[in-house]
Amino acid sequence: MINISIIKSKKIPLYAKIWVNTHSFICFAINFKTINMKKIIFTLGFILVTSLALTAQEISKNAIGLRFGGGNGAGGEVSYQRALGSNNRLEIDLGLANKFNNFKATGLYQWVWNLEDRFNWYAGFGGGLVSDNETGIFAAGIIGIEYNFDVPILLSIDYRPEIGVAGNINGLESDVALSVRYQF
Repeated sequence: MINISIIKSKKIPLYAKIWVNTHSFICFAINFKTINMKKIIFTLGFILVTSLALTAQEISKNAIGLRFGGGNGAGGEVSYQRALGSNNRLEIDLGLANKFNNFKATGLYQWVWNLEDRFNWYAGFGGGLVSDNETGIFAAGIIGIEYNFDVPILLSIDYRPEIGVAGNINGLESDVALSVRYQF
């Protein structure tokens, strides 16, 4: 802490007094902002963690159905979902892509969050194989929304970007799909 009586002394030049006062104010402002910023970051983190914990819901242990996609050519897949926890799951899709000309196998890890009542949204990542004259490997992400009916039916729409990693797959492919699954 700076002794104010020394600053008021006439022996210290004016520029030094200004520097000391400015320095003291800046140090106070930085400490004040740092303390407030820590409180703000802590509060936002607490709200985020609490909201995710409160909105997490129990998802069906198993679901199987059909996924009808488009984007890089119409196709269809048999889709299976297996719960791995209260708000995450594994999805395995096997089917035909590119106007039903190519075999495709995809595996995805997903997190599921409740939006409202029976609406959920989900996001995840994974990868797969596709036979496009030769076998190709791709990485994929997924984001979607689903509605859980009173009966054990799950209806969803999702967007799955896929990027070629190896083989005859080049660039980014987009896949938008509608899925209907039976839950058990």
